[in-house]
Amino acid sequence: MNASDAAHGTATRSPVRRRPVIGLTTYLEQAQTGVWNVPASFLPKAYFDAVTRAGGIAVLLPPQPVDREIADRVLDGLDGLIITGGKDVDPARYGAPAHLATDEPRLDRDAWEHELLTRALERELPFLGICRGAQVLNVALGGTLHQHLPDLVGSTTYQAGGGVFNVVAFDVVRESRLHSILEGSPKPMRVPVYHHQAIDRLGERLMVTARTDEGIIEAVELEGGPFALAVQWHPEESTEDLRLFEGLVDAARQYREEHS
Repeated sequence: MNASDAAHGTATRSPVRRRPVIGLTTYLEQAQTGVWNVPASFLPKAYFDAVTRAGGIAVLLPPQPVDREIADRVLDGLDGLIITGGKDVDPARYGAPAHLATDEPRLDRDAWEHELLTRALERELPFLGICRGAQVLNVALGGTLHQHLPDLVGSTTYQAGGGVFNVVAFDVVRESRLHSILEGSPKPMRVPVYHHQAIDRLGERLMVTARTDEGIIEAVELEGGPFALAVQWHPEESTEDLRLFEGLVDAARQYREEHS
């Protein structure tokens, strides 16, 4: 730094790589603010805070009419995609009747996320699924879901209700992308969860990379392919651990450089 730079608090810096653009899907919910009570796009701030803190630019993607061309136009502007948590996937998408505890389907969101994800996987766009996002990925690749975990495990361990996150433990499978991202974590890992459904029959090309002692799948990823992984827990709630988001942002940066 020369004297002039020091006087003005500036210095010559090397060029900073452009931040990759990460799309995050959102909910459509009735929302009240001030005098307004209207349907609105909604996503907890923790999601896009995690993206920006990890070095990305967050862009929100509300459910809307979609076809292949619309999905491609949206994805043309993205370097990575996150499908976020939310209501249950419509069981009709995997050929099952609805359980009494299954949410009323959000058909618009199901269609929107399915098309975005399918086209993202075809173009090998880096992808991270969170909670519902893991289930959307599994169903899109031909898998099925357990619709109500208390029927399977006999407790509300995975979803306490009332907006309270429980914590579950699991080990990560070695020789996986997830393991390389989370290497050095305590064993078993302990993470915040809020899901009453989980992956049952595994979708094509997916491998399980984390499972609890009760056998509940907590993470999957695409075998031998690009960055495409999904977790059942909520990493956005672990504010001091950005590794999954940093992994996505790094992959998205590389994707942009290779496709620019």
